Amino acid sequence: MSSVPERSAVDEADTWDLESIYASDEEWEAAYESVAERVDDLAAYEGQTTDDASTLLEVFELRDEVMREVAMVASYARMRRDEDTTNQQYQALTARAQSLAADAQSAASFIEPELQELTREEFESMAGSEPALETYDHYVDDILRMKPHTRSAEVEALLADLSEVTGATGEVYTMLSNADMSFPTVEDPSGEPIEITQSNLTNLLKRPEREFRRTVYEAYFDEWSDVRNTVASSYKNSVKADVKLAQARNYDSAREAALDGPNVPVDVYDTLVDSVNDNLDKLHRHAELKRHALEVDDLQMWDVYMPVTGGESPDLEYEQASEYVVEALAPLGEAYQSRVAEGLESRWVDVYENEGKQSGAYSGGTYDTQPFILMNYQNDISSMYTLAHELGHSMHSQLTKDEQPFIYSNYEIFVAEVASTVNEALLTNHLLETVDDPQFRTHVLNEFAERVRSTLYRQTLFAEFEHEAHRLEETGEPLTADRLDEVYRGLKEAYYEPAVIDDRIAREWMRIPHFYRAFYVYQYATGISAALAIVDDVLPDGPGSDPNRDAAEDYLEFLRQGSREYPLELLRIAGVDMSTSDPIDRALETYGKRLEELEQLVA
Repeated sequence: MSSVPERSAVDEADTWDLESIYASDEEWEAAYESVAERVDDLAAYEGQTTDDASTLLEVFELRDEVMREVAMVASYARMRRDEDTTNQQYQALTARAQSLAADAQSAASFIEPELQELTREEFESMAGSEPALETYDHYVDDILRMKPHTRSAEVEALLADLSEVTGATGEVYTMLSNADMSFPTVEDPSGEPIEITQSNLTNLLKRPEREFRRTVYEAYFDEWSDVRNTVASSYKNSVKADVKLAQARNYDSAREAALDGPNVPVDVYDTLVDSVNDNLDKLHRHAELKRHALEVDDLQMWDVYMPVTGGESPDLEYEQASEYVVEALAPLGEAYQSRVAEGLESRWVDVYENEGKQSGAYSGGTYDTQPFILMNYQNDISSMYTLAHELGHSMHSQLTKDEQPFIYSNYEIFVAEVASTVNEALLTNHLLETVDDPQFRTHVLNEFAERVRSTLYRQTLFAEFEHEAHRLEETGEPLTADRLDEVYRGLKEAYYEPAVIDDRIAREWMRIPHFYRAFYVYQYATGISAALAIVDDVLPDGPGSDPNRDAAEDYLEFLRQGSREYPLELLRIAGVDMSTSDPIDRALETYGKRLEELEQLVA
C-alpha cells in the first residue's frame, strides 16, 4: 500500500489557495468563455496596428488585457492538474486552456511583424503624439531587434497555430513520467515498504544503508529502461522541433535562437562551460571527500547523493524551515522579510506530496494573482532550501508587478534564477552564523556544496548534453537511445572522474524534464554564479561589501525592474557582469572554501 496520501487527505492549510483565482470551476468556465470572445476582438485589428498612434495604443492595451486573462485561465487549470496529474477533468481543462493560449498567440501574431514595418524614428514620433506609448519603448526596441528573425504575418500565425504541436513532446513526457509510469515499492532495512516516486528518489538515495540505496537506484533506473525507446523518440522529436523552428526564423542553430530571445550572446554559454571545465578538479575533490567520508573503496552512482555526514538530514518540520527562511532574509530589509512571512501565512504554498501530484517544485501564479508555490516537502534540509528557492521567484514576481506594467512582468529565466539562489545563499549564511549544533552545521555545509554541485556543475553538464544533442541533429546524425546514452555517459565520466559510471546512469538524461525546454538549464548555473556574487556584496561582512554602496537596495531595484531591460543590463544594476567569467570564478572559489570547511568537520 502506498504511504503517499490521496489529495483529499491533505490538510487545507497545507494547500495553495487556488480559490483566490476562481471560486469554482464554473467561474473558471465563465472566464474562459469571456476571454475566448475577446481573442476575436484582438484579431480584428490585423493590418491596422501602425495606422496611427491611437490605434497602436489600442492594440497594445487590448493585447495586454487578453493575455492577462488567458494567463489566469491557463494558470488555474495547470495548477489544478498538477495537484493530481491523473485527474482527467483537469487534464481536459489544461488542454482547453493551452488551446486558448495558442489561439490568443495566433490572434496576436500579426502585431510584431506589423511593428517591424516601423523605423525607430517613426515609433518615437508616434510616442510623442501619444505619451502612453512610451511605456512600450523597450518592448518595441526588442521587437525591432528581432526583425531579421521574424517572418511574415501569415507565417507567424502558422507558427503560433503549430505551437501546440511543436510543444506536444513535453506534454507527452509529463504524462508518461508523472501519470502513467509507476515505480516499484521496495523494503527498507526495517522491512517497511516504500514506494519509489519521482519526488522521493533523491531523498531515498540519501539513506545511510548502502545496499538499500543500491536497490532503490537499480529499481528506479530499470523502470526507465522499459520506456527507453519511447523517451528517446520523444526527446528526438523535441530536438527536431527546436532545430526546425530555429531554421524557420533564420538562425544558424537552435542554441543561437534560444539565447537570442533574451538577448544573451552565445559567448556567455561557452564561457560558463569553459570555466566549469577548468574547475572540474573541485568537483572531483568533492567526490573524493564523499568516498572517504562513506569509507568505501569505489564511489558508485547510488552514493553520489549521500551527504558526507554519512546519514540522513536532521528532521526538519515545515514550520521550523519556514522560520529559518524568513530570518535569513533580514539583509534584504524588513519590508521584503515581512512580505515573505505574510505569504507563507496566506497559503502561497502547496506543501506536501500526494498521489499523482506533479513532481518537483515551481513558483507559479500570474500578474493578477498572488504567487503560488508547488512543493513536495520531505521534512529535510534540502526541502527547506527548495522553499527558500521558490520564495525567491515569488518575491521577484511580487516586486516586479508592484513597479512594472504587465508588458514587463514576465522576466527572463536568466535573471529569475538569480533571485531564487540569492535566497539559498542567504539561508546558508544565516544558518552557519546562528546554529551551533555541529551535526546541523555539517549538513548545512553539505547542502551548500550539494547545491553548487547540482546547480552549477550538474546543470552545466546538462547544458553540454543538450548542446551536443542539438548539434548532432543539426549535422544529420540520428538521435537514437544508444547515441544519447553515449553522449551522456561521456559527460558523466568527465565530471565524476573519481566515481564508477555504470550503464544505468547513462540513461539519467531520460528523467530530466527540463530538456523539453531547450537551452534552459544553463541559466541555473549562471544564476547561482551571479547570486553568490550579489550575496558577497549584500552581507555586511561579505567579501564584496562596500560601505559606500547600498548593495541590498541595488539588488531590490534589480528585482523591481522585471524585464524592463535586457538580462545582462539588469544584472549590472545589481553589480554583476555576466559577460565575463568573474562571477563564475567567484562562485567556484566560494565552493572550494566551503569544501575546506566541510573537510575539516568531516575529519
